[in-house]
Amino acid sequence: MAKEYDLVILGGGTGGYVAAIRASQLGLKTAVVEKAKMGGTCLHNGCIPSKALLKSAEVYATIKKSETYGVVTSDIGIDFSRVQARKSSIVDQLHSGVQYLMKKGQIDVYEGNGRILGPSIFSPIPGTISVEMNNGEENEMLIPKNVIIATGSRPNTLPGLEVDGHYVMSSEEALRMEKLPKSIIIIGGGVIGVEWASMLSDFDVEVTILEYSQNIVPTEDEEISAELRKILKNKGIKIVTGAKVLAETLEKHESTVTIQAEKKEELNTYEAEKILVSVGRIGNVEGIGLENTEIVVTNNKIETNEYYQTKESHIYAIGDCIGGLQLAHVASHEGIIAVEHLAGQKTSPLDYTTVSKCIYTNPEVASIGLTESEALEKGFKVKKGKFSFKAIGKALINGNQDGFVKMITDEDTNDLLGVHIIGGHATDLIGEVALAKVLDATAWEIGKTIHPHPTLSEAIGEVALAVDGHALHG
Repeated sequence: MAKEYDLVILGGGTGGYVAAIRASQLGLKTAVVEKAKMGGTCLHNGCIPSKALLKSAEVYATIKKSETYGVVTSDIGIDFSRVQARKSSIVDQLHSGVQYLMKKGQIDVYEGNGRILGPSIFSPIPGTISVEMNNGEENEMLIPKNVIIATGSRPNTLPGLEVDGHYVMSSEEALRMEKLPKSIIIIGGGVIGVEWASMLSDFDVEVTILEYSQNIVPTEDEEISAELRKILKNKGIKIVTGAKVLAETLEKHESTVTIQAEKKEELNTYEAEKILVSVGRIGNVEGIGLENTEIVVTNNKIETNEYYQTKESHIYAIGDCIGGLQLAHVASHEGIIAVEHLAGQKTSPLDYTTVSKCIYTNPEVASIGLTESEALEKGFKVKKGKFSFKAIGKALINGNQDGFVKMITDEDTNDLLGVHIIGGHATDLIGEVALAKVLDATAWEIGKTIHPHPTLSEAIGEVALAVDGHALHG
């Protein structure tokens, strides 16, 4: 028997389940269809488990240099099975929390693969959802007034470098490693690639990054990219930029794998126990029935308007499957906007310049708004400040004085254009600047804000003063 809903959401990841909660708050009868586990990639194969591993690596790296804090230790080692167990425990706890939220919101969850049907006996327009249930029971038919597609993404691959789970891995297979390799080649120096490089290096793995662009994390401000490269090289990570990996040269041996990369017409061979392919993510748009609709898909991205409506106005799409900023917090906010729009609530399009981006290397990187080169390309007359963590007492106390804060403003209006941080707890510090951006604060107003001493947040106040040459400690 078909079941009717105000809203059915395809995908129970961060974007999907947050959208479901918001829909429930607005009184909409809501269902979520999830083929794996509620929480999606972020919870089970991405953000949360990787950051749990990163924390263990950070603790191990700190203990190795504990004598600099006056703490003498011995017999330091890694029990990677316990590292993985801690990661799994965190994931399980959060998974239970998401399941509780679904019950609390009286949101029905269907465990199976959902597919959009075209016009049928159930509805004269596309949108009925046929759910192939994981438990093998007969398909469920869901008839919604509205649909949100939140099917997320998966790791991209390179032709000839298909993942085998042993020699060649994506980030998902890497998360399930039972033991650490002695060495690894990471193909791709973007966000995920450098996070894995930092983590594995802190775990004493020999790491080589092969990046096609001239810079690692090429979407970040150039000064941030250069500083991160310097810090990672100081960790012992080998970084090769401008490297064109030749997938056809891949050779698998008994205990190692080799591959060649070309740089300025010079060919070099690289060898390690494992290869991690980290070349971005691709939207999950296949097998969900889009061909039964008028929805437009371009380069594996579903096209939407500013409120996330597809060409079928009652069907919305959010998160990684529409491209853009493939971040969990972005998917959540896109979901909220989509729900409020379909419910007839007053809502505004998302201003992506107010979105914070975070990289969880050691030390961390965080940014918001425009890079310096982007601001110049857009024709802004730039005024900027820069302040090093070396002048911040709390950074010295923490034993991590690497990095700096950079602030970019519009000289004509004093508007905040972008802020870029590399240093300890950068991903926490960016929150203050994100609020300042939303409230349209100027550097002067941030500089006049009293920041407690000693804290890392003092660097935010100092860089704001530095924009006009008034930094107090630099």
